[in-house]
Amino acid sequence: MDDTGAPGAEPFFADRAAQKRNFERAATSFTRGDVLHREVAGRMLERFDVIKLAPRRILDLGSGPGAARAGLRNRFGAAGIVGLDLAVAMARAGMPRAPAWRRWLGGAPATSAVCADMAALPFAPGAFGLIWSNLALHWLDDPLPAIREAQRVLEVDGLFMFSMLGPDTLKELRAAFADAGPGWHVKRFIDLHDIGDALGAAGFGAPVMDMEILTLTYADLDGLFADLRATGSANAMTGRRRTLTGRARMQRVRSAYEMARRDGRLPATFEVIYGHAWKAAPRRRASAEAVISFTPRRK
Repeated sequence: MDDTGAPGAEPFFADRAAQKRNFERAATSFTRGDVLHREVAGRMLERFDVIKLAPRRILDLGSGPGAARAGLRNRFGAAGIVGLDLAVAMARAGMPRAPAWRRWLGGAPATSAVCADMAALPFAPGAFGLIWSNLALHWLDDPLPAIREAQRVLEVDGLFMFSMLGPDTLKELRAAFADAGPGWHVKRFIDLHDIGDALGAAGFGAPVMDMEILTLTYADLDGLFADLRATGSANAMTGRRRTLTGRARMQRVRSAYEMARRDGRLPATFEVIYGHAWKAAPRRRASAEAVISFTPRRK
């Protein structure tokens, strides 16, 4: 699978260089459009009400500017938190600005940030007791390598908790662009069942998956576009138009979207997939006997 944007890549695959540029630019604007991220993070944190966990180290996978850090800190106290993001500017934005006197006295939170790819984590096996990922995995065409990496760097009995967007996300916008003519304008998203299969393939046992539909509403289409741009969620598919969309076509998009208006507002649907899975201990034989295999020599 070629997701580099090179010739021959499928038009709906991610151009990772373009994604990174979008996220770099969004580091200073993210909080202006992150209402969905904040809402989903709050719902994820509530799930810890019924999960017993006391991690010493937490990895915030696809951390953005670190918006989830305060909630994780409130839940898990003195646990060390490492934020990881593809964009350098996002990783830097996620670093806390502790007062100098707290640093001198050693009272600053144990927090650090790393710029790296989710599919190639720069950590030792078993480094974390909790891996948290809020609305990040859907940016990958194939999340399996990242899920395998999460399983690798989790300690035994550690928890992987995540959220991501599913196929019905932005269905109104997708339909409006389709009515206006051919082209690739809205990212494809992976189905819940495929994510469950990936968790199993990565070695997680008995994953728990569920889904819900969240709908944001806007006075006009420009409000939705502003939120998408602010969070770095602009179109980064290899098949995207490399020139500005013409005024006439954009007007057709707006007219088509207006058909979805309800009670004076334009809806934007987000299918949110939630999942969590534990890293089990390696399987062992019931017998303590050693099993030795050999191949007899030829006479």
